[in-house]
Amino acid sequence: MPDAYSPIRSLASLCMLALSASTFAVMLASDGAAVASRGPGAAPIAWSICGEMLECARVRVPLDWGTSDGQTIELAVIRHLASRPDERIGSLFVNPGGPAGSVQKVRDDGASLDSLGKGRFDVVGWDIRGAGESAPVECFRSEKARARFFSGWSIPTTAPESLLYVIKTGALAHRCGEVSGRILRHISTADTVRDLDYLRQLVGDRQLTYLGISGGTFIGQTYANMFPRRVRAMVLDGVVNAAAYTKGTEAGYANQLSYSDRAFQGFLALCEDAGPARCALAGQGPVAQRVDELLARLRRGPIPAPFADPPGELTYGDALCAIVVSMSGGPVNWPSMATQLDAAARGDGSALLTRGRVLTSVFSSQEVPPGLPAIALTCADSPARRTPLEWRKVVDRLTSVSFIYGPVLSWWRWAPCASWPASSADRYTGPWDAATENPILVIGTRFDPNTPYVNARRAARRLGNAVLLTHHGYSHTSPLDPSTCIQRAISAYLVELVTPPPGTVCPSDRQPFDPDFGKPLP
Repeated sequence: MPDAYSPIRSLASLCMLALSASTFAVMLASDGAAVASRGPGAAPIAWSICGEMLECARVRVPLDWGTSDGQTIELAVIRHLASRPDERIGSLFVNPGGPAGSVQKVRDDGASLDSLGKGRFDVVGWDIRGAGESAPVECFRSEKARARFFSGWSIPTTAPESLLYVIKTGALAHRCGEVSGRILRHISTADTVRDLDYLRQLVGDRQLTYLGISGGTFIGQTYANMFPRRVRAMVLDGVVNAAAYTKGTEAGYANQLSYSDRAFQGFLALCEDAGPARCALAGQGPVAQRVDELLARLRRGPIPAPFADPPGELTYGDALCAIVVSMSGGPVNWPSMATQLDAAARGDGSALLTRGRVLTSVFSSQEVPPGLPAIALTCADSPARRTPLEWRKVVDRLTSVSFIYGPVLSWWRWAPCASWPASSADRYTGPWDAATENPILVIGTRFDPNTPYVNARRAARRLGNAVLLTHHGYSHTSPLDPSTCIQRAISAYLVELVTPPPGTVCPSDRQPFDPDFGKPLP
């Protein structure tokens, strides 16, 4: 079946709309207040055609929802029109995480999302503030300056490299403050939730219908707890532990990484079972032992990567980056990851280095989202509790949680928070137990390497009205390991507000290393 909400790759081109700042006062009402479908004086969104069944716009919102000083930013918005307009229920807002990508998600997969809602919703995406085309955080005044700063950017693996990296992340944080200081205090998820609630009003929906994936689940949990009476239906898939995340960067990511290494061990075991015909790592001795020997060799020094573009050497850090990229993308990547690891074990690190560069180029290339906005949004919602010089201790702790993800993400994405120049004026830190009128559908994948299954269980228990649906699969979020059972449950819930019975477990359609993985069932 088509992937209803797969990862995104590029940014949409959108049309313009300007609204008066006076129209935003309605958003400051409490959850219990009667809220009009649109703010006083606010016009409907001025949509313009931007593709088949697609309409685009730009919507102006306050920079700071807590003041009326007139400062505003623009949000990029898109919608895929309902294919059954005569039976339209309302709008389905979608956020796939990233943090940018909601607009491109609807542009790329609007038809499959329409099908998920049985044609009865306009599917709406919006780039959240600080990312994508919605006042994105910038840290450099030119692409030349960006390229110069990130030249040779890589994950440190020695003490001297780590010290230099800490200095580098401090310099990066300083540059972000210089260029984007105006918005850094106003890009927390609480600010995004107020934007979302305003968009809900502008499209004329009395209550929100929402699909949140990965990082989008944190937006959903925040909305449900800030405005529980405004939720009609909410699907959370690949759940961030909101309570841990808002305690601070270290606590949040210690939770996030708690299952990563076991998920990688699952890859190794399934490769062994698949055999050499389907997994290139198999058939040359125990798979796990081959990979352990490769990583031990790389810890001693790099290996040649003559066919990488450009040619170079594969380091231990590069190999870890490559594994993170492949594991995060789901089992569709596992055969190629096995081939790349096999080639490196034979002495050629070219393919693995090329895969690892996908991660490190997130900062150095404007063509690869999300990069710098991801850092800024993390630092806003989950500030560091350690100084820059203490960050090595954080890396050590997170490496003990996950030897693969820990060092990569500690340095790559979170270290700048220790030097971040701004704190959020409005971030929401709980409570997380509000009860919505209808139950929230929480989906957890058992062998998710990025957001452990236990997070879904905890969220379902913590929320005042929620049902857990278990996906017996091997991916970060259920769509990356397709399950017809999951898709049907989501559709029934969105349209009919019917949740699956407690304890329901949905299998994946196919197993990893199946040559037909990702293809529809017969």
